[in-house]
Amino acid sequence: MIEGLDRTPLTRDFFDRPVLDVAPDLLGRTLVRATPDGPIELRLTEVEAYAGEVDPGSHAFRGLTARNSVMFGPPGHAYVYFTYGMWHCLNLVCGPEGRAGGVLLRAGDIQVGADLTRERRNSARNDKELAKGPARLATALDVDRALNGTDAIAHPGAPLSVLYGTPPPRDQVRNGPRTGVGGDGATHPWRFWIDGDPTVSPYRAHVPRRRAT
Repeated sequence: MIEGLDRTPLTRDFFDRPVLDVAPDLLGRTLVRATPDGPIELRLTEVEAYAGEVDPGSHAFRGLTARNSVMFGPPGHAYVYFTYGMWHCLNLVCGPEGRAGGVLLRAGDIQVGADLTRERRNSARNDKELAKGPARLATALDVDRALNGTDAIAHPGAPLSVLYGTPPPRDQVRNGPRTGVGGDGATHPWRFWIDGDPTVSPYRAHVPRRRAT
């Protein structure tokens, strides 16, 4: 347990707000993943906001589908998707039910359960790399599609929950374009991170894929 950590669970009202309010406010919060082998706790250090049907970078830009339906559901639930045929990514749904919105959890500092995450992230050169990037974060926390739709508002036995944690001072929060997002959403400055934190992933601009000839 981290000294000075506020372990008050975040409520649904916290997530029932506009995505651009929720995203920076998630920095410094503690994400708890309950596993059969023990708990893992991570301090969030980097996130990205995706604003649903008004955001060309969002999975929900073209409306409701079977894949993105969780994004339209109640706030405070997990939206997990599979990408590039090999990685999972974890988002937290926010905003009013019926209006899609989500925050991609891009990076964090493992503070409890590092020994469990090292087993899944054995390519990490040090503990600051265990959850440095969204796919690494999901791998470290043993997140897959089975957790899609999980309620992250704390209740007994919940596999995911979010605690108040230790938010950084506002002057330590930075924002800029989202990593790897192209097209009309490329310049939206909706990536938020804690300045100077070594667990934050490097920014990479979108690179269009070339079709094989």
